[in-house]
Amino acid sequence: MRVSLAFVEDRVNVWLRFGKPTAEIVLDRWRRVTMFVPGTVCCRVKWIGNVSGTALWQLLVMQAPTPFEGAQRVAGVLPGARVLLRSDGEAQVEAVLAVIDAIEALGIDPCTVAASYWRKVGHRLGAGLPLPVYTAERHAAHLARGGRE
Repeated sequence: MRVSLAFVEDRVNVWLRFGKPTAEIVLDRWRRVTMFVPGTVCCRVKWIGNVSGTALWQLLVMQAPTPFEGAQRVAGVLPGARVLLRSDGEAQVEAVLAVIDAIEALGIDPCTVAASYWRKVGHRLGAGLPLPVYTAERHAAHLARGGRE
């Protein structure tokens, strides 16, 4: 999976919040592309602004698809991704960033968190419900199952 990233001051900022790319290609001073092997998870945050201020906030937690697996089309992601979580708008993005910070505070790499947890966070966001807490116990159970869904 190839994820395009960009930065133009006060206009565009597309960055990885977490993820371990296997390669990174710098295209120019504003753009770069990161690559992920199938099955890996990453989080891309997109902020776009204009003269009036913020025009777009978006956060996606994505998993690189394996060959012959279905994938969703995502702008800037080739050939596509399994979208585990999508949040739009400043309030939702900040809520998910706080969840990621809490997971990291437990000493857990967000890349290794159960995919079902990210989906649950997305469903709770959409329903306007409180977001679930990811615990060390839940993570240990996920790892005991082999780290797979």
